[in-house]
Amino acid sequence: MRKQKCDRCGERTLSLTMSYFNTEMICPECDKKEKEHPEFEEARKKEEEAVKQGNYNFEGGRDSL
Repeated sequence: MRKQKCDRCGERTLSLTMSYFNTEMICPECDKKEKEHPEFEEARKKEEEAVKQGNYNFEGGRDSL
């Protein structure tokens, strides 16, 4: 398996996940920090609502952290 680069911090990692705030693919450390952000629950709920409405390409509620 090859390492990929985190869009947020630039670190190389084997695991990436999509941010709830924007379209960045982020590493586990950035994901952990994102979940601690005061607006995380609001962003998560917006994404969930978009998916329920059929938008599987939701771009998030913020441009960056």
